[in-house]
Amino acid sequence: MVEEYFGGLDFGSSGARISIINSSKVLIYTSSDFYKYELKNPQSWIISCEKLLEEIPFDIKKSLSRLSISGTSGTLLACEENGNYLGYAIPYNQICSQNNEELRLIAKDNEFLNNPFNSLSKALKLLKTFGNNILLRHQSDWIAGWILNNWEYGEESNNIKLGWNITSKSWPLNYNSLELLKCLPSIVKSGDILGAINKQFALKLNLNKNILIVAGTTDSNAAFIASEVGKEEGLTVLGTTIVLKKNIKKPINYSGVTMHKINEQWICGGASNAGCGILSKFFSNSEIEELSKQINPFKKTSLNYLPLNCKGERFPVNDPLLEPIINPRPVSDALFLQGLFEGLASIELRGWEKIKELTGSLPKKIITIGGGSRNPQWRSIREKRLKIPIKTSDKTTSFGSALIALYSKE
Repeated sequence: MVEEYFGGLDFGSSGARISIINSSKVLIYTSSDFYKYELKNPQSWIISCEKLLEEIPFDIKKSLSRLSISGTSGTLLACEENGNYLGYAIPYNQICSQNNEELRLIAKDNEFLNNPFNSLSKALKLLKTFGNNILLRHQSDWIAGWILNNWEYGEESNNIKLGWNITSKSWPLNYNSLELLKCLPSIVKSGDILGAINKQFALKLNLNKNILIVAGTTDSNAAFIASEVGKEEGLTVLGTTIVLKKNIKKPINYSGVTMHKINEQWICGGASNAGCGILSKFFSNSEIEELSKQINPFKKTSLNYLPLNCKGERFPVNDPLLEPIINPRPVSDALFLQGLFEGLASIELRGWEKIKELTGSLPKKIITIGGGSRNPQWRSIREKRLKIPIKTSDKTTSFGSALIALYSKE
């Protein structure tokens, strides 16, 4: 009997990764690829996707039966009905404040949607740029459509920032009178089978032509699934940005906080514009590793940085005008790196304090995933600042996507 394999693709802010598992959740194969161009260029996604799928060893390829795709939450693209993209996507962390008055009229008193970081503000900009006869698709939905050659669908978690209500399973009522509505996808749940892989695409990459494409989720939700976070635990994703997630009993409404349902359990989350992205602006991975060895995490610096990757913050405060603070820079690179670590730990702490304020409790343990999770000095600084035990997960976000493929049902 031929063993069946399940694949997960994850598209982040700087590159993509694939994980392939068997029915026992054992990792069989994994690989990653940095984007050739920047995140906003969809050609980057295509090149990385084809490379990762083409390079799968043939004996694994022939047994790959299902594939799920996750991507950055809030990266929105305008395309034609045949999927041809119209210009660059608008990345998750880009502010679109040109149509604030129209945004207020549509979002009304919905604090979450009335936010220049959200996909609704991006949608208004794309409609102004390309007109009303377009499709609006988030990153993972567009990639799934490209593999299927069908851009009809959108997964529910990816479309919350565009206005989809998971509880009522509907778009806002006032969308019915807007040209916006015809541009939106037909919503499906994460884990739903979207259809079989496009035969020409399978032939081009020498893939099994019977692979089923499964609706994925956002990258941070895939990380949550991969880490198997318990009810009294929280998740911190230390990628290009910092993302916090926690199980809660009932949904909340707060600007900058997203609500998702994973395995019928409500999950709240917030994403900062700070994270490992600021570290890579100054140091290579090898430099970070070497400099970290010189850091004494138990001796705090006097630097009080606010190390945002760019102007503007989404969570724990919602302020599109907030400026990064990464000065003064000390002569010692190790001291500078420690100051950045401390600033990031402070943002994480404020994030967890905001979630406690909104939900009534802190997690008893924090599971950490992402590139930054493996740095022992940063982890010590975080534990000292948060005063909560931290456990590092060795799983990747694409592993979470592969689990979605495994658990999917026809």
